[in-house]
Amino acid sequence: MTGIESLELEENAPTIPLNPDDVRIDVHACGVNYPDTLIVAGKYQFKPQVPFSPGGEVAGVISEVGSNVNQLEVGQRVAAVVIFGGYADELVVPAQSVVPIPDSMSFTVAAGFMITYSTTLYALQQRARLQPKDTVLVLGAAGGVGLAAVEIATVMGARVIAAASSDEKLALTRDYGATATINYETENLKSTTKALTNGRGVDVVYDPVGGAFTDAALRTMAWGGRHLVVGFASGEIPAIRANLLLLKGCEAVGVFWGDFVNREPDVSAANTERLFTWYGEGRLRPHLHGVWPLHRAKDALHALEERKVRGKLVLSTRT
Repeated sequence: MTGIESLELEENAPTIPLNPDDVRIDVHACGVNYPDTLIVAGKYQFKPQVPFSPGGEVAGVISEVGSNVNQLEVGQRVAAVVIFGGYADELVVPAQSVVPIPDSMSFTVAAGFMITYSTTLYALQQRARLQPKDTVLVLGAAGGVGLAAVEIATVMGARVIAAASSDEKLALTRDYGATATINYETENLKSTTKALTNGRGVDVVYDPVGGAFTDAALRTMAWGGRHLVVGFASGEIPAIRANLLLLKGCEAVGVFWGDFVNREPDVSAANTERLFTWYGEGRLRPHLHGVWPLHRAKDALHALEERKVRGKLVLSTRT
């Protein structure tokens, strides 16, 4: 059996051995992300051997370090990004996947920070080459990565048009910097975006949604624009029309943050430092939809799948 309903909370699970290059983390909180719904359904590109625990990002305290680990120490407050295994009170991960977190950042905030904000900064800075005064259209703007995109694009000096499925969600995006909003359940995405840009179109589309919205958003592109392919929360992988890329002189740009971290670790580390600096300056304010106890993991994944989550939902092992 696969899927969300197949999940069971296991007590007294066996302790995982620690390899020389690993660290053991006493997990305090774990972020809930869209790929978690895919991995438990067997639809993710990586399929772990069952049984396994979902969960791709955690925050907690190092309780043990491997013999080859010199840059981290027991007692250090850290966050880590993995493929699976985070919905647990203890996790063993490679030391290279671990990042110390600022003292000012709580475990619940840290557990929902790394994937959404790091993905988004990489997308906007390295992939979109975002410039001050650019106009950015953010789809799914009240979700985890969407709201991070609204916030980071604003910090970088861009104008943000936020698109989401309800007026309540759009009100949240305005609190995070959106200067214009589109309810794409009641408004036409293409024509409204064109009107909001006086017919010019947008410089960047941040697209974690996919489906029919990708084609509509691509048609709003200004000359030389960049359409960022971040994910497919709609459940539908779209076919991008090559003729639109030609006519608009624009780009469809893939955003694969996980591989970027492995291929360009120094650039990734600089991005992380920049994000922590912005957080310390109060320029980033991660929005937590809620902090739920670990035994509500099923409820959390269902809420995410049904698009009821605004910002990030976090599971806590301490409640």
